[in-house]
Amino acid sequence: MFKGLGGLGDMAGMMKKAQEMQGKVSALQEELHNITVTGESGAGLVKATATAKGELTGLDIDPSIFRPDEKEVAEDLILAAIKDAQARAQERSQQEMRKLSEEMGLPADMNLPF
Repeated sequence: MFKGLGGLGDMAGMMKKAQEMQGKVSALQEELHNITVTGESGAGLVKATATAKGELTGLDIDPSIFRPDEKEVAEDLILAAIKDAQARAQERSQQEMRKLSEEMGLPADMNLPF
């Protein structure tokens, strides 16, 4: 394509690949807003739903945990479910990035910007 330009032809190809990668990473970042994960605690008594970006979108609490004498237990279960959802969101995000890296022929452990 750019044979008369020596190394510049390689540079143009690298720039094109870099732009492709940037576009794919941007698309994945948008997709992560649509992927949801659910964390739970208390054997499912409290469930927290979050996007793969870590944004909390829902909370489902079984009414049986609302006993005035066990207020701290309810608070702990809610907090644990939220933390579990956030951890699952981060894990899912990393999985999606590894998949994208592999598709692009990059090392799976390469940390793309997120």
